[in-house]
Amino acid sequence: MGQAVVRQIQAHPRCKLALVVDRATRVGALTDIDVLIDFSGTAGFDHALALCAAQNIALVSGSTGLSAAQLSAARTAAQQLPLLWASNFSLAVAVLRRLTAAAAATLGAEYDVEIIETHHRHKLDAPSGTALTLGEAVADTRGRPLAELARYDRHGSTAPRVPGEIGFSVVRAADVVGEHTVMFATTGERLELTHRATSREVFARGAVQAACWIAGRVPGWYDITDVLDRA
Repeated sequence: MGQAVVRQIQAHPRCKLALVVDRATRVGALTDIDVLIDFSGTAGFDHALALCAAQNIALVSGSTGLSAAQLSAARTAAQQLPLLWASNFSLAVAVLRRLTAAAAATLGAEYDVEIIETHHRHKLDAPSGTALTLGEAVADTRGRPLAELARYDRHGSTAPRVPGEIGFSVVRAADVVGEHTVMFATTGERLELTHRATSREVFARGAVQAACWIAGRVPGWYDITDVLDRA
């Protein structure tokens, strides 16, 4: 992802690559840097956040699998700097979130909801951050936290499906970049909303678009769907 982001920055007419940072990089004062784009994962996120907080630089982060403490620290930092975190930077996935919320609100809880995601064999977190974000879009329309509705494992269960639960299925195989399907099903019909990514460039492109959007904004916690409404 880092290499993909670099390629997208270099190809973008409004962007200039100023610095590449990894966990081993020791950074002094930074000048003429508007935004840091982070895909370092759980191990590097704290370093990226601390760097932005110390230098008052906007942060765009796609690191997933973050702990509750890391997300809390990010929200605290957003009080002093512009921060946009997203589990997925595809703008099409941002549209999928909106469609998922609209379908959940319109169809109601009588429709069973299942979320199926597929990724490459090396992906560490499961379910994916995107799948959880889609689940939250459904849970929000039902006025309940996802933790109360999510069902991650049915192995060994002999009970029927619990009404209102949001089921998650995880597939890990080969080199699949990312696929997500949200299924709404009731007796006699089924609606499926699906996004398939065939290249990581779509995530890098979205992150660079988000960086252009957030540059110069006031401090706050921003979302990738905010970028959809850009002028």
